[in-house]
Amino acid sequence: MDAKILITYASKRGATAEIAERIGDVLRREGLQADVLPVGRTGEVSDYGAVVLGSAVYLGKWRKEAAAFLTANERNLATRPVWLFSSGPTQDGGAFLKGENFPAALQPVADRIGPRSTVVFWGCVDMGKLNPLEKMAIRNTKTPLDAWASGIVHELA
Repeated sequence: MDAKILITYASKRGATAEIAERIGDVLRREGLQADVLPVGRTGEVSDYGAVVLGSAVYLGKWRKEAAAFLTANERNLATRPVWLFSSGPTQDGGAFLKGENFPAALQPVADRIGPRSTVVFWGCVDMGKLNPLEKMAIRNTKTPLDAWASGIVHELA
């Protein structure tokens, strides 16, 4: 794919931003052009050939700015490949009711857009609490996040 890919996110404490950056790193390593930006700084969705949108989850809901971006750009998103991700909740606490992997209030919008994939990345590792060896091991380990991002690369190829 020659067109740029937008990876945009809404983060509260930085973990969702880190996930978005990691997705961008995987796509760039595979030779794709990717911009990683918070939803408030994205510009025109029509400038991109594909979009990855993610949000931190609190009390089963996406951040307001991510939900607003999704609904405001619904028509443009429906005309290109889109992937959606949620982050932040701990797996044992659950992000959503009834085991869903996307906020129920936004599901109708997502259904109209038709994302290629919707996923939840549970929790995060506090890199500041790890020793240098642990940090190196995590940075060099292929994670479910890396596998998901690699799937995006393969779908766009």
